[in-house]
Amino acid sequence: MINIFVEGHLIETNDQGFLLNLDQWSESYAIEMARNDNIHLYTDHWELIYYFREYYLQNLETPTMHQMLMELTPNIKKFHNKKIYEHHIYNLFETDPVHELCKLSGLPMPQPDT
Repeated sequence: MINIFVEGHLIETNDQGFLLNLDQWSESYAIEMARNDNIHLYTDHWELIYYFREYYLQNLETPTMHQMLMELTPNIKKFHNKKIYEHHIYNLFETDPVHELCKLSGLPMPQPDT
């Protein structure tokens, strides 16, 4: 367990930075975690973070990359197909987008994508 301070509040995370108490999530937490991972959050990042939070609240599970692409690609006019959008997501979150988005969204660590 790792304790971090965000805006004067003690936040408990596991060793990989995932919240132990999902109610402690805030935009400030996301910004701090992103900073620790050398990610600068812009509009596209925030849209995905809030998509993950909403998806989790509705389904009580985190979306897979496949689910995210199937649901979001048709709604984003600047991306003409799933491969282009997937490439964009990997440009935003270079190593493992779903893992990073779950962490920044204050959600549990995702299960492996099968």
